[in-house]
Amino acid sequence: MNNIDEVLVSLRRVIRATDLHSKYLAKTSGLTAPQILLLQTIRDKGQTTIGDLANQISLSQATVTTILDRLEKRALVYRERSEQDKRKVHAYLTDVGIETLKAAPMPLQEHFTRQFNDLQNWEQTMIIASLQRVAQMMDAQHIDASPVLDIGAIDRQGSTTESAELFLNSEQS
Repeated sequence: MNNIDEVLVSLRRVIRATDLHSKYLAKTSGLTAPQILLLQTIRDKGQTTIGDLANQISLSQATVTTILDRLEKRALVYRERSEQDKRKVHAYLTDVGIETLKAAPMPLQEHFTRQFNDLQNWEQTMIIASLQRVAQMMDAQHIDASPVLDIGAIDRQGSTTESAELFLNSEQS
């Protein structure tokens, strides 16, 4: 296999691993990676505003609001206006949200983060530089992206049935 093929195979493996893990999350928890990340952030931050959540997970406030709408419909979160400043809205986990989060698998980026942090600084810098160069070579350097390893629209609905079927079908092929 030549060098170009090696690079393309490695890229395909990254894309495929992300896709399979996204389907696994949806199948086992009914949640997308961004939804799990948002639930974790609400849990970890305690009382925090929607804007602070958006900044924390590097998504737009509109995207976070859309994700919260979906999580609220499933009774995983609720929102309340601040007593001190009525312009601010805070998000909180419900008891169902806490239990759902406990049972949810770890998002792929958490696994990656643990291993990446174990690398020496020079190795981390090489990986960053290489991936930035690959993105540039694919004319993707200007594409807006958040640090969430997931396939599809960030604010999409996590469908257990549809994603489980996709996951099972991909496993059979």
